[in-house]
Amino acid sequence: MNTFNLKRINLSSKILCSVLGHKIITTRNVTGHFREYKCSICGLELTNDLHGTKIFLTPELKDINEALIQLYRKRNYSI
Repeated sequence: MNTFNLKRINLSSKILCSVLGHKIITTRNVTGHFREYKCSICGLELTNDLHGTKIFLTPELKDINEALIQLYRKRNYSI
């Protein structure tokens, strides 16, 4: 598949989401309060902020979520 077809598929899925809305699924539970989400149509990645609203998942927030997972596991699963 060439890059033109990939760009056309990606553009059409973004248009579809902008018209009908995103189909958000939970991809990972970070802690009991924080989760990562992804649109199954266009691939948009989201996460929770401190107030519980969904925001775009940036590389910085992805690193923060990884650190939270490590701290959460260390705290809850250590003996």
